[in-house]
Amino acid sequence: MTQVSDALGPATPTAPDPDAVGSGGLWHSAWRRLRRNPTAIAGAVIVLAFLLVAIFAPLIAPGEPGVPLPNSGVTPSSVPGPSPGHPLGLDSPGTDLLTQLVFGARQSLLIGVVSTALGLAGGAVLGVLAGGIGGWVDTVVMRLVDILLSIPSLLLAVSVAAILGQRPISVMIAIAAAQVPIFARLLRGSMLAQRGSDYVLAVHSLGVRRRTVVMSHLLPNSLGPVIVQATLTLATAIIEVAALSYLGLGASNPSTAEWGRMLVNAQSRLATDPHLAIWPGACIAVTALGFTLLGEALREALDPKGRK
Repeated sequence: MTQVSDALGPATPTAPDPDAVGSGGLWHSAWRRLRRNPTAIAGAVIVLAFLLVAIFAPLIAPGEPGVPLPNSGVTPSSVPGPSPGHPLGLDSPGTDLLTQLVFGARQSLLIGVVSTALGLAGGAVLGVLAGGIGGWVDTVVMRLVDILLSIPSLLLAVSVAAILGQRPISVMIAIAAAQVPIFARLLRGSMLAQRGSDYVLAVHSLGVRRRTVVMSHLLPNSLGPVIVQATLTLATAIIEVAALSYLGLGASNPSTAEWGRMLVNAQSRLATDPHLAIWPGACIAVTALGFTLLGEALREALDPKGRK
């Protein structure tokens, strides 16, 4: 227990800092701070609700996605509003609006998670090559990353999706391609910061092979910032999924429930039925906000400079 003394009296014991890294380790300390962070709690609640809706979509949705209802009552000037069987009413194609929103969450989650995982994997390979090997390999990899970073991420994703065609896997690869340089540069910088640490120098002095040092010591201790960035990137991925669908580069099947496609279908009815665009737009905004809040809280919890 720490002793604190002053000129007025003997040393008095002080309570230990509950946020100190201590025996629990960095991640355990970060978890303690996250549990007391209102921003982290709000983000976690939003993300958890999004995950539950996506997983249990068939149980929540009152109908089948992409299936127009017979005798729906949709006219060129209006769509039916809420009714006992359709809490949010119908959309312009005559399908249940709540069903499209619920299954759109599943589609966004699938593409967002897979694309982020692909981008993380590709960026990790480039980051390990640049930060672990160094030399001319680092120079070549970083120049490639600089070229990719010089292209706006959405423009790069649109270009890749247009080349690969209208398929869900094309959207995943397109979004992942825009994320690769971000993860590569972040991991490379984190590994370079770790290379001068005492434990790395000690391992090198023992004659351990460089590959073992990189994979067993440098890489595991450099993944913290990358994991935080992956959480933040999920928010961007969900927005880009909707953007590609809005631009007509999503799934070619018109019956696929996607929030971006719902915005496209609502364009012609903004004046008479604005709720057709408000609901999917709100889902996109709230979901992205949840991942952003959680990622920012995780970043603060893992940043030693931000600890009080």
